Amino acid sequence: MSNKSFTTTRRRLLKAGAAGASVLAMPGLIGRAAAQEKLKVAAIYTVPVEQQWVSRIHIAANAAAERGEIEYVFSENTSNSDYERVMREYSEAGHDLIVGEIFAVEEAARQVARDYPDTAYLMGSSFLPQDDTPNLAVFDNYIQDASYLSGIIAGAMTESKNIGMVGGFPIPEVNRLMHAFMAGVRETAPDTTFQVAFIGSWFDPPKAKETAFAQIDAGADIMYAERFGVSDAAKEKGILAIGNVIDTQPDYPDTVVASALWHFEPTLDAAIAKVKAGEFKAENYGLYSFMKEGGCSLAPLGTFEGKVPQEALDLVAEKEAAIKSGDFTVEINDEEPKSS
Repeated sequence: MSNKSFTTTRRRLLKAGAAGASVLAMPGLIGRAAAQEKLKVAAIYTVPVEQQWVSRIHIAANAAAERGEIEYVFSENTSNSDYERVMREYSEAGHDLIVGEIFAVEEAARQVARDYPDTAYLMGSSFLPQDDTPNLAVFDNYIQDASYLSGIIAGAMTESKNIGMVGGFPIPEVNRLMHAFMAGVRETAPDTTFQVAFIGSWFDPPKAKETAFAQIDAGADIMYAERFGVSDAAKEKGILAIGNVIDTQPDYPDTVVASALWHFEPTLDAAIAKVKAGEFKAENYGLYSFMKEGGCSLAPLGTFEGKVPQEALDLVAEKEAAIKSGDFTVEINDEEPKSS
């Protein structure tokens, strides 16, 4: 992680009150100047804003805009081949902070950051911050805490002791959540077996649904819905599902028992504050997704209130308190999970 502090330059003059004089913005003045005006924030998404992961970033950005802290624009469905161009256009337009996801375009995105050293970049990435891009900070949805708790509930609800899991790609941000979920399941159903599959896409509900059907036919009575489409299969087959990143129970009231929720607000708010204070630098913002930072939570049981064994709920409450106090740490395992 770089120790170099990155300070955004305003490219504009500060007016000197009644005298009407102006001076060039200096690093020591940037924080005070930025604190009194909206930051220009742009986001670049490779999928629709309705997609689970991206929707959480979009919601947090809209909340900051509604508070009057930022001006927010975004591009969705940006292909990997077009990502660099869009990133450069937003940079050239003078946005103070650019948010996005560069899992498939790491080097191209970092080159853009090097070319625009006065712009702050907060990017979803599987890699750590690098010294050669002191203005690019990284984040990921480290919601293993909530995933672990959802696993405790799933273990208490499975009867066949066979759980299906359908993910997008076997990358760290997916792998760690699956491992945490499985660890939670083993707390209440240690003899459970898992069917693990990846569909090779971030947004292909039909393929995810088809994969889920195959796992259900192979004996799964609960599905871990890391992708859209899995809960549809569970609903049609009359079995249960566990949600990920967002709460889909309103759409599947008789299917989705629990969900691990990601809250991007702590991550984005920290970045906004640091840009305004002139303190933005290459850091790992992953910790802001931890439960003790308010970055994740377990969704309310809602329609499944009273249907989950009390012993499991007591264990969830105990583990949640321990996670928040720092007495218990959910293991972060980024290795690709395998069927058991």
